[in-house]
Amino acid sequence: MTDIALDVDAKGLRCPQPILRAKRALATLQSGQLLHVQATDNGSLQDFAAFSKQTGNALVEQYSDDAGVHHFVIRRR
Repeated sequence: MTDIALDVDAKGLRCPQPILRAKRALATLQSGQLLHVQATDNGSLQDFAAFSKQTGNALVEQYSDDAGVHHFVIRRR
């Protein structure tokens, strides 16, 4: 996606750090802007889905690459 406003590298961090970094980053964005988070913690797969539901920020895209990095694209509410 080319319209990403901010990238957060949370690779190597364990729960809850990827979510906390995403939350901090989202606070700097305007409504509708996109945040891209990269994480390697397998727990982040469930964490980001729950985080999106709880906060109302849309999880637009989620995928894992061949290197074991999980990618999350979140649209700020």
